[in-house]
Amino acid sequence: MFLKQVEKTVTQGFQNLAKLQKKDGHWVFPLEADTTISSEYIILNHYLGKPEITIEKKLANFIKKKQNPDGGWPLFYEGESNISTSTKAYFALKLSGISEKTNIMKKAKIFILSKGGASKCNVFTRTTLALFDETPWRSIPQMPIEIMLLPSWFPFHLNKISYWSRTVLVPLLIIMAMQPKAKNPRKIKIKELFKIPANQERNFMTNPKKSFLGFLFITLDTLLRISQPLFPELIRKKALGKAKKWILKRLNGTNGLGAIFPAMVNSLIALLALNKNKKDKDIRTIQRSIKKLLFFEKNKKDAFCQPCISPVWDTAFVIQGLLEEGSKKYKSKIIKGMKWLEQKEIKNIRGDWSEKRPKLKSGGWAFQYENPFYPDLDDTALVGMIFHRQDPKSKNTIIKRTAEWVAGMQSKNGGWGSFDADNTNYYLNHIPFADHGALLDPPTADVTARCISFLSQIGYKKNEAITKGINFLKQEQEQNGSWFGRWGTNYIYGTWSVLSSLNSAGVNMNENFIKKSVDWLNARQNNDGGWGEDGSSYWTERKDERRKSTTSQTSWAILGLMAANQTETKEVKKGVQYLLNSKNNNDSWEEKSFTAVGFPKVFYLRYDGYPKYFPLLALARYKNLSKSNSKKVLHGI
Repeated sequence: MFLKQVEKTVTQGFQNLAKLQKKDGHWVFPLEADTTISSEYIILNHYLGKPEITIEKKLANFIKKKQNPDGGWPLFYEGESNISTSTKAYFALKLSGISEKTNIMKKAKIFILSKGGASKCNVFTRTTLALFDETPWRSIPQMPIEIMLLPSWFPFHLNKISYWSRTVLVPLLIIMAMQPKAKNPRKIKIKELFKIPANQERNFMTNPKKSFLGFLFITLDTLLRISQPLFPELIRKKALGKAKKWILKRLNGTNGLGAIFPAMVNSLIALLALNKNKKDKDIRTIQRSIKKLLFFEKNKKDAFCQPCISPVWDTAFVIQGLLEEGSKKYKSKIIKGMKWLEQKEIKNIRGDWSEKRPKLKSGGWAFQYENPFYPDLDDTALVGMIFHRQDPKSKNTIIKRTAEWVAGMQSKNGGWGSFDADNTNYYLNHIPFADHGALLDPPTADVTARCISFLSQIGYKKNEAITKGINFLKQEQEQNGSWFGRWGTNYIYGTWSVLSSLNSAGVNMNENFIKKSVDWLNARQNNDGGWGEDGSSYWTERKDERRKSTTSQTSWAILGLMAANQTETKEVKKGVQYLLNSKNNNDSWEEKSFTAVGFPKVFYLRYDGYPKYFPLLALARYKNLSKSNSKKVLHGI
């Protein structure tokens, strides 16, 4: 009876999911961040002097609904209020026409002032406020445009920071050099959010880690402030020209610079500051790229702006689920989806990654519709796995090319980062500009696990790259047996990813370090049979806190345990029962929790697709293994 219920849910669930395929073969679901991105969309309109009344009203409705009882806005669902997120939300609402006398705004003001006022916001928020003359430009750490001319051996260089930092920083260098002013047609000010008038504030630069490097960089920042006026104008013009050329080369059409919202916005402001021609073709292209990120809710009253779009990731996981389901009725949909993915392979463009790997041939997939300068290892390994699973022989050229690129991007320590190899200049996290703590893209357990899973699945099991990767994972294991999740929340995601990869690599799943991770997962199961964790687990002092169960995290835990040969345990059965109990009448799931990550401690995400495909993947695998004489998972994920 229990297994029949699983089968019924799997059958109906995949029928519903298959219907969501787009005409060209792909799947894509909304990607929601906290209110910051939606707030910044409104703020950008008023910077440009072009308010969009109808759209802004819908964005404002979305922002208002996310306010916490204490008056602030959180970084993730049911999280603690954050001063930077709250300041941008307040500013956006006021710009959109909401009076500071309303209850929403009064509560927000009290919260922001209780945290020290808007001058205590992070660097990116202070930069936004500086464009509106709300904070002085001296509140921003020094990042001279001349950085563009530094040699690669210099301690700071663009190639030493992450892809997302590069695409955000280069246009920001232009902005900080030009210091443009917002049009702000309604002349909205937020002086009421400062405990001390911003132009009188003297403590913008801090050293929160109390480190020697932090002190050294603050001293350097002071010296740069003194010396910058002495920089030759000719050098500055050359640097501005190089920055503009860098942006235009990577502009990426209507998909935008880096295909991420902050980089798009900065590129728009930067290019406008340089040429001030609003009818310029590139300017109009960027504006269209930003507009494409808007998502309008079915109620037609709310809208939010997405930080980026996830079609490759979503499509690959849906196909993985359909392949796991195993019936022939989805064959045409799988083939159509695979053809779409095949068209998205990046074969001829040598992106920023090639600076570290100049001899490596191009390859890989990006996360978004188009982002050819920035393929990522996570998506590439996932897509490689489904190509191999769907037809190992006919797609041999793609699989071989993908394997060469993935193996070639391995870092010296045996792990893989997301977009670059050996992006490990950790001293840069101490510069004042890096207060968000996400300047770098070092190897992580979850991305490393995905790469090992792919390479192992296609037959690299005794390869040196696999051996080095497994050693990296062993070193990265937490004392309690879990693994850190960089791109998913958090230890549940990391542990699932690693257990899947170790199984794929042929590691003995009875080894003690694996048993330890299984014990950790079992101990984290909630009384309702599910698993749950939120963004607070990225703070060391809160890493062991449990949260209410979610469908995506429960699915990861089940998949991880099944990879560790635990299919017949009571914990897995209870987890499966939780998924069956928590589905709606349409044999699908909904999830409000943020179970994904942009930057730990700073920026979190909710994939609308996660509760649609991960439970079905977990249930389909449980069904297949329960019916099989062998309980071994045969695939890398």
